[in-house]
Amino acid sequence: MEDAQIWMNKGIDFITEYGPKILGAILIYLIGSWVIKKIVGVLKKVMLARHYDESLQKFLLNLFSWTLRIFLIIMVISTLGVETTSLAAVIAAAGLAIGLALQGSLSNFAGGVLIIIFKPYKIGDLIEAQGVLGVVKEIEIFTTKLTTPQNKLAIIPNGAMANGNIINYTAEGKMRVDTTIGIGYGEDIKKAKEVLLEVLTSNPKVLNDPAPSVNVSELADSSVNFAVRPFCKPEDYWDVYFGTLEGCKLALDKAGIEIPYPHQVEIQKKG
Repeated sequence: MEDAQIWMNKGIDFITEYGPKILGAILIYLIGSWVIKKIVGVLKKVMLARHYDESLQKFLLNLFSWTLRIFLIIMVISTLGVETTSLAAVIAAAGLAIGLALQGSLSNFAGGVLIIIFKPYKIGDLIEAQGVLGVVKEIEIFTTKLTTPQNKLAIIPNGAMANGNIINYTAEGKMRVDTTIGIGYGEDIKKAKEVLLEVLTSNPKVLNDPAPSVNVSELADSSVNFAVRPFCKPEDYWDVYFGTLEGCKLALDKAGIEIPYPHQVEIQKKG
């Protein structure tokens, strides 16, 4: 009975001493989280009103939100009675240890900053980097997300993106579609060029400037090969690519121009 009374007294003392601090810390966290959400929302509206680049918007909002949350956590810990001077020393030591352990992450963060500043690409651009071709979906603090033509999500560290080669197909607003079409050696080259060029000029997604071109590119073993080169907008690339191949085949067939293919010759043995 006495033990129960002792534990009850200790519980009352604990609640009396730490209860207000814990309650205050909880209230500060809840109110602080709400305030941060509101501040980030207002900041987002300001950026939208001033037509900030979408990539820059998301990057700055993430950075600002995380910075405010770190300060909020420090306030909560301070409310619980932990001295800020000791906490600062602990954070500094932890920051050094974490920095050494996460050198790759810091490199990715620095890469993200460089990407935002120099803008080698932005959200919506079709790029090729680190062996991946895709449309930029999102530029985050540490990574860049691409959507590939197969509708797969590729996540690439910003450190690698900032230090590697990047091909931006959207930057110039135009892309050249490279295809090769072969005809037989006995066919009329001039007629074939006219037929192929007609396929390109009749496609509404093929640009007039730069003008599409058809030129003999190779005298191969069994065919005369043409370099068929239409230009299009980046978002129309695959439509023009597949449309060019199909259109050239149908047009050459209609014109009676042969496209060479391997023939099998059956040899009969006399018995």
